[in-house]
Amino acid sequence: MRKVLVIHYSQTGQLNRLVGSVCAPLQHQADIQLDFLALQPVTPYPFPWPFVRFFTVFPETVLQIPQPLQAPDRDLADKYDLIILAYQVWFLAPSLPVSSFLQSSLAQQLFADTPVVTLIGCRNMWLMAQEKVKLHLQRLQARLVDNIALVDKCGSAASFLATPMWMFTGKQQARRWLPKAGISEQDIAAASRFGERIKQRLQVDNTAITAPMLQGLQAVTINEKLIASERVGNHSFSIWARLLRKLGPENSLRRKAGLMVYVCFLLTLIVTVVPVTALAKKLLAPLTKQRIAIQKRYFAAPSGE
Repeated sequence: MRKVLVIHYSQTGQLNRLVGSVCAPLQHQADIQLDFLALQPVTPYPFPWPFVRFFTVFPETVLQIPQPLQAPDRDLADKYDLIILAYQVWFLAPSLPVSSFLQSSLAQQLFADTPVVTLIGCRNMWLMAQEKVKLHLQRLQARLVDNIALVDKCGSAASFLATPMWMFTGKQQARRWLPKAGISEQDIAAASRFGERIKQRLQVDNTAITAPMLQGLQAVTINEKLIASERVGNHSFSIWARLLRKLGPENSLRRKAGLMVYVCFLLTLIVTVVPVTALAKKLLAPLTKQRIAIQKRYFAAPSGE
């Protein structure tokens, strides 16, 4: 009997649908035990998000400061043949419930010497979040064998409005003139191909999974225009997160005042630095072609584009 554990946390339900699609081929297999662990914060995060509340979790998310989680509501096996870790991206980092879990004693027990497939559902920026997850997996002595990243394909400019409106209203298409936010239902349904390949590998023999299973399936797509933007944003977020933490605890007036300054700075950063960086990369593309190709291969690993 092959044992697979799926660890996930979703606010909108989109990631849960993605998990369901990927895991569909694994279900109802006599030789595969499929367990699900839905992470639950002790203090639930709201959806839709109140505007200020959304930004109050920014410092803890960026700095990955663990928050209390509820104990699992089901028994788990002592050892799994594969863990699928599904997560959202918050502020260029894994969502706070996921980063909190990865720093728990239970994660230390489950992940040690275990192959892992990461499954990401987000707007468009996930590279820096995955780098943080890689560090957690290394510390836990887990083996990252594959990564799947599905993103919103309506375009960066459109999703810049559509996704926040979804977060703040709870409506995936908050206005008629906005595109529907999120990963397309067609892409979610097509994600079952990853589960089919995983099922084949699990059933071929009982040996440990040590190599990528999803190469050639377009598990990820690297947008080279966003590589530099993510790095700049990640550096900026780290500075601001430390500053805001020093202003006071989550609900303090000092932090809220600092957050308003930060939001103005963030909007300015997005409408100035991001497009300027993208333009500079386009102009310099002939000179940086080889370096960009190396970066794309690195971030696409281990599954590849």
